[in-house]
Amino acid sequence: MSWFKRTDKGILTPTEAKREVPDGLWFKSPEGKIVHTRELKNNAYVVPEEDYHVRIGSKEYFEILFDNNEFKELDADMESADPLNFVDSKPYPKRIKESQAKVNLKDAVRSAYGKMDGLKIVIACMDFSFIGGSMGSVVGEKISRAIDHAIKTKTPFLMISRSGGARMMEAGLSLMQMAKTSAKLALLDEAKVPYISLLTDPTTGGVTASYAMLGDFNIAEPNSLIGFAGPRVIRETIGKDLPKGFQSAEFVLEHGFLDFIVDRRNLKSKLATLLRMLA
Repeated sequence: MSWFKRTDKGILTPTEAKREVPDGLWFKSPEGKIVHTRELKNNAYVVPEEDYHVRIGSKEYFEILFDNNEFKELDADMESADPLNFVDSKPYPKRIKESQAKVNLKDAVRSAYGKMDGLKIVIACMDFSFIGGSMGSVVGEKISRAIDHAIKTKTPFLMISRSGGARMMEAGLSLMQMAKTSAKLALLDEAKVPYISLLTDPTTGGVTASYAMLGDFNIAEPNSLIGFAGPRVIRETIGKDLPKGFQSAEFVLEHGFLDFIVDRRNLKSKLATLLRMLA
């Protein structure tokens, strides 16, 4: 059962995370192409010919980016508390434990350091499968500590965002993470350490309004949904139809909020080239 559903005026708003990585032998793309999951993995989880980027999580991104999938994870055992004693359809601690058991993650972000194409790098990657990639206190703290590690070691920092926004079960404590992570990134900038922000599908809410858009370079995967509020909310608020492709990565790039769009199959080489230029 979703933790929130709005049914007034015929609107249904489920918040269950969509499955990211296919769990069977075969994957069917939105256009109907059938691909073996082994072929999909070998193609960086991009459907051949269609170039459709399947949603993936930190496990897959780390495999793609870290040399030989070798890395040292940071703050691996950090878990959310329940400072507000929050209860919706179930207590927040129960929801956390159920999510941990279901997706084998402690929270909605993992951070690690290692080498990418021979270059040292710190990567923090969000997992949408954990309560919609929502940003709570643990997410903000782990990202902040990853930035601290990047500053201490003078190592470039890569943030991979995929999120529905702030975590409502932590209310104001969740919103505070926007300011905390932004302040840490200001320190990273003062230390003259490069920060690259990769926005993937979807990147929305408070995440977009904070660290996701503060990169020295803001880049995105093709056709990613990027925005603050969702298209439906905006359309209902302004009472007008939205432009074609509104909030797609291509639309955002055209309007100057992104530096470039990168195909996941070229992500590692593009990032390595960019970091060598910055060095």
